[in-house]
Amino acid sequence: MKLEHKFCTSGGEIAVTDGTTISGYASLFGAIDQGGDIVERGAYAGSLAKGHGVKMLWQHDPAQPIGVWDEVREDAKGLWVKGRLLTDVAKGREAASLIAAGAIDGLSIGYRTLRATKDQSGQRHLTELELWEVSLVTFPMLSEARVGAKADETEVSSMALLTEAFAAARASLNHPQE
Repeated sequence: MKLEHKFCTSGGEIAVTDGTTISGYASLFGAIDQGGDIVERGAYAGSLAKGHGVKMLWQHDPAQPIGVWDEVREDAKGLWVKGRLLTDVAKGREAASLIAAGAIDGLSIGYRTLRATKDQSGQRHLTELELWEVSLVTFPMLSEARVGAKADETEVSSMALLTEAFAAARASLNHPQE
């Protein structure tokens, strides 16, 4: 069986106090995604019980791990994840910047379907999945599964100073003193 991907956006938050900690819902139970699939509660239980590490990837690219998931668990709402971006990795630094700027806020799962049924309307109900990875993505398939960004006071001040410095440099380039 081939690996499938399911995009989700959760409205969760990315804590950026140190620039690396992120959390949110990678999958929501009972929600219909753009492919017409519905993940049922308990679909990840067997996979999570095996204790295999779920990878954190950039845009589902297995050659681009960008961090580690410290917590992956099911709750009443869906599959919740919490992890750290690795800023020693170039893509990890890029991801942290893109999240902080609000350019990236989607999560997507990479999985293999073990059991599913179809209802009368043709929608697939996924009842058992083997979870391989959760990626940060640009375009999620399930619009309710977004992550958000929040910076602490230090980061906001640093960004404000950097923004001012760039604005001053741009102004001096546009209007050089004679």
